[in-house]
Amino acid sequence: MRIRGININGFILSLFLAMLVAYLFPQAATLLALDQVTDIGIGLIFFFYGLKLSVESFRNGISNYRLHILIQLSTFVLFPLLVLPFKPLIQDETLHLLWVGVFFLAVLPSTVSSSVIMVSIARGNIAGAIFNASISGLIGVVATPLWLGLIVEEMQGISFLDVFSKLMLQIVLPLGLGILLHPRFGSFAIKHNKLIGLFDKTMIVLIVYASFSASFIAHLFSGLKWTHFLLLYASVLVFFFLMLLLIDVIAKRLNFSTEDRITALFCGSKKSLVHGSVMAKVMFGSSPNASLYILPVMLYHISQILIIALIAEKFNKRKRTEVRVKS
Repeated sequence: MRIRGININGFILSLFLAMLVAYLFPQAATLLALDQVTDIGIGLIFFFYGLKLSVESFRNGISNYRLHILIQLSTFVLFPLLVLPFKPLIQDETLHLLWVGVFFLAVLPSTVSSSVIMVSIARGNIAGAIFNASISGLIGVVATPLWLGLIVEEMQGISFLDVFSKLMLQIVLPLGLGILLHPRFGSFAIKHNKLIGLFDKTMIVLIVYASFSASFIAHLFSGLKWTHFLLLYASVLVFFFLMLLLIDVIAKRLNFSTEDRITALFCGSKKSLVHGSVMAKVMFGSSPNASLYILPVMLYHISQILIIALIAEKFNKRKRTEVRVKS
């Protein structure tokens, strides 16, 4: 399936293929030293992203503070608060692990490139999308481990400072270096954007493969039933649509323009599989539970691409109709 030049199926199929290969050949992750490979790859992902990021794009979008506040509060406050009340209701051990995965999803930053692309298709506020999607990743370096450390028991024995320093080293440092080198090498990165995008996706697939390999070796999925999986996916969809609804209501109450409303909807409801994969690797390490924490992020990623793409097309058609009527 291809929507406005975005190849949806290839990457999604690769993620499921990685899970299948992990099931068939779980030991290969250790033999291929994927921990070391993905550590280097993570740094390069954010370095290349920094190379493509212009400081001018920050300046263009920084003034619309009401839009920024709504998006960042939706991403790091509203979504976690929607998931949090369900924690005391879950007694089953497997369901608890899945709840941790959903909460991990809820506290992740917004995705970058696809948010900007979708806002562009829907003819929303592109400068605002670039600013918020970019700043979200930096806020997430602090907000995501802080939320998890406060709420998730499995994280409470882990040093926040240790996790924060690792995220700074693997995300912020290469990102900052890339931004500094943008004036000299930015055009090169933009010219080879497709190749860089392929490299990003390859690293995510390798992280997913390594995580699921550890889980299959530990027989973690032996207690996971189809009913658990269906309940998880239903929960992911419910939270996604609930976020869209709440953001839309708030944006309308604040009298946002259509362009700002589109940007708030797309940036405030989306979650980053890149940051999810990276942060799961940094915070959960080689824990066999890591794949269960990544699974909700994968399901959410697939859903958000398909659903937001359809919504973006609807906004685009409405905008074209308005232009024809005015002319």
